[in-house]
Amino acid sequence: METASDLDQFELLERKIDNLIELIASLRREKESLAEKSKIQEEKLSDLTRQIQTLKSGRDQAKQKIISLLEKIEEVSV
Repeated sequence: METASDLDQFELLERKIDNLIELIASLRREKESLAEKSKIQEEKLSDLTRQIQTLKSGRDQAKQKIISLLEKIEEVSV
């Protein structure tokens, strides 16, 4: 026969299990949210990396064009 103390222990155990289940559910939601935020940041980083490469390429082309023009000016000046 169960005593009141045994029932209290079971109720305490049940509350602890319920709290753990809630905590697990909360952590799973947080994990999903963080994974989504991480994916978004990775996409932004990828976009910014592409933009940097495009800008560097444009800068290099402009530099080459300037060098070419300076060489032409130098030829005319000589």
